[in-house]
Amino acid sequence: MIAQALLTVVSLVILTVAGYAWVQYRTLDAGLHRSGALAGGKTSGHGDTNLLIMGLDSRLDENGNPLPANIYDALQAGDSSSGGENANVLMLVHVPGNGSKATSISIPRDDYVDIPGCPDGQCKGKIKQAYGLAFDAESKQLAARTGLNHAQKIQMQRDAGRKAEIDTVSQFLGGVPVDHFVEVTLVAFFQIAQVVQPITVCLNEDTQDSYSGADFHAGMQQINGQQAVAFVRQRRDYVHPQLNFTELDRERRQQAFIASLAYQLKHGGTLANPAQLQGILDVAKQNIAVDSGLDLLSFAQQATNLTGGDVTFVTLPVDHFGKDPAGEDVNIVDVPAIQAQVHQLIGGGTAAPSVSPPAPAGQAAGAGETVDVRNATGRPGLSAALQRALTARGYTAGSTGNDNRHLTHTIVDYPPGQRAAAVTLAGLVGSADLVVDSTLPTGHLRIVEGADLTMPSAGAPGGTSSAPSSASGSSATGSPGALNPLAGGGIPCVK
Repeated sequence: MIAQALLTVVSLVILTVAGYAWVQYRTLDAGLHRSGALAGGKTSGHGDTNLLIMGLDSRLDENGNPLPANIYDALQAGDSSSGGENANVLMLVHVPGNGSKATSISIPRDDYVDIPGCPDGQCKGKIKQAYGLAFDAESKQLAARTGLNHAQKIQMQRDAGRKAEIDTVSQFLGGVPVDHFVEVTLVAFFQIAQVVQPITVCLNEDTQDSYSGADFHAGMQQINGQQAVAFVRQRRDYVHPQLNFTELDRERRQQAFIASLAYQLKHGGTLANPAQLQGILDVAKQNIAVDSGLDLLSFAQQATNLTGGDVTFVTLPVDHFGKDPAGEDVNIVDVPAIQAQVHQLIGGGTAAPSVSPPAPAGQAAGAGETVDVRNATGRPGLSAALQRALTARGYTAGSTGNDNRHLTHTIVDYPPGQRAAAVTLAGLVGSADLVVDSTLPTGHLRIVEGADLTMPSAGAPGGTSSAPSSASGSSATGSPGALNPLAGGGIPCVK
């Protein structure tokens, strides 16, 4: 199962060009693949827009044709028989009608969920599989049908996949309406990256992965289109096993790449460069599809803040890693908790989960617990410094001290039944592995500081330091941890 990546900016840049040149807008609008998969669906109110980004696992183009050999070589992701028709990247971009900050919600591709309609007879599976199952079921229905060419059949199969994926995502998030969608193939991502290269990214540590082709050094660096594909596909590093890569780290890579590219597009003049702009338009017409109701010009005017970095990236939490009945690795998720989180972030669903009232100004949601701090970094004074920062956020100071371990990743220990409080605390320090400790009393947490610790800022609740943060959300096998929100508007450093 080989993954690929998609970035929201691929679609947002293409949509935003509509505000710059009417001729280019007309050319783009006439050349895009349009789909009726959303016809008759529920829509958002109050002028809000929810846009679902679907990144396909297929190593084919939008019409199901093989790619040139040189592109397969550059992608380092197999040939035309590799991959499949799953939606390996899923992001819901919420653009408020009042012009306030947008939110991009990443949905881990292996979340184990109910699939509406049971396409191909499968009623439960990884959320990414809804597209591929419906695509396959439709292909069986069309097998004996005459009068259709290959491209027409592929688009009908894709429409079935799009509808199934949209319905699955909407149900999983608690009935959130999907107003529009953008579907991007793997080759489209690569081609866009080639047009705008070099792209500046930032990593906290050296990392290598022969599987994706990743080979990066720590710090700021410029990468080309081929390296960009490796950057967003990496999910392992056997050279540096202490990094403990998981699928969630790839989600964070995608978000960081989006933020970095958006920053570059805003400050680097790409949208004012006729050659680069035409290159993006050409890619859009070849390997991107949108719903038939998406008015590019209107959406461009509504979503101009996105390319300015005024967007928060959120990844939905995973409770733990497990196996499905067939023995495949899946993410086990707490559906009611996810729906409550989504409702709090963007509202608009049919579900109205009970959510906690906001914390007092200057405090983190859920603050008030007693927190012990242990320093496992070897850096003197760090436990006391963190304790002061947490008490300023409303937590009760517990004990401080040193830990005889040397940890790369921070750990938050919590008593049974208090995972939500642990997730909140982990989010304040960049990221952490979450560990249940039955010896801790109720209302008591322990944080063991690792080298990736980010000190909480003194600003808004839930914020992070203005210094580069790991923001990686990594975890050891079996304990996925939690990814803190990532803000746009700059070039974040990640694992």
